[in-house]
Amino acid sequence: MSAAEVKLAPLARQASGRIERAFTALQARASRALIAYVTAGDPSPDKTVGLVKALERGGVDILELGVPFSDPIADGPVIQRASERALAAGTSVATVLALVRQLRRDSEIPLVVFSYLNPILRYGFERFADEAAEAGVDGALLTDLTIEEADGYVEAMRQRGLCCVFLVTQTTPNARIAEIVKRCSGFVYLVARAGVTGVSASVSSEAVPLLERTRERTDLPLALGFGLSTREQMQQIAPHADAAVVGSAFVRLIAEHADGVRLEGKLEALARDFKRGLKLPEEATRMAAV
Repeated sequence: MSAAEVKLAPLARQASGRIERAFTALQARASRALIAYVTAGDPSPDKTVGLVKALERGGVDILELGVPFSDPIADGPVIQRASERALAAGTSVATVLALVRQLRRDSEIPLVVFSYLNPILRYGFERFADEAAEAGVDGALLTDLTIEEADGYVEAMRQRGLCCVFLVTQTTPNARIAEIVKRCSGFVYLVARAGVTGVSASVSSEAVPLLERTRERTDLPLALGFGLSTREQMQQIAPHADAAVVGSAFVRLIAEHADGVRLEGKLEALARDFKRGLKLPEEATRMAAV
């Protein structure tokens, strides 16, 4: 299948209005999207809404709300411990959707549910898609769902106008990238490094080649994640990716200041620092305005 054919794949056209509008607005301002991940229910469900709003005030453009899972094999120790705390606090898929409903009372930030397959499979694809759409979710990413097993899930989501985000890694062959992006909508999540999530001192040398290989096969926005934790890293990837995904840096801050009254302010400040790194150079800004 040619790159042009992939770009016309119908499932890739099922984009959430909020997500699509966010990327369009950022393009006009010559800025890249900051996508933040937090584990719902960490340190407790009653604090999650306030933490999300703090991130939004700090400039986060899209929020990934993680469903805690007992065996998060793709995650490093920071997010693993966040899942443990959230599960101990009683957080479930139903809890996450209830939190989304609370957020939608006064926030239009695009929301993507980030989960492993098992909790959503047990909940039921149809039930999840129904309740997610009703709650105000914009899409979901199931980290360990393969495209060979995804048809029922993708169809249930597509019918309700919800985005399906899938992962592309450095070891994904080009032919498989083409198949993955056909099933994506909203954006494509590219894994910046081999291994699990966590804070990294540098951006992998394989990140830009992966972005280039994927860009040849889709015109959907490309988000780069795993290991991004500094403003300097944001500046490195801004010329190449449409979005940066930051998770462990935020989750670690939540763990360190969970009982502090200044946690929301610290999250907001960290998000604002990352966002500054995602502004394109002045020359690109002038070109975007022409």
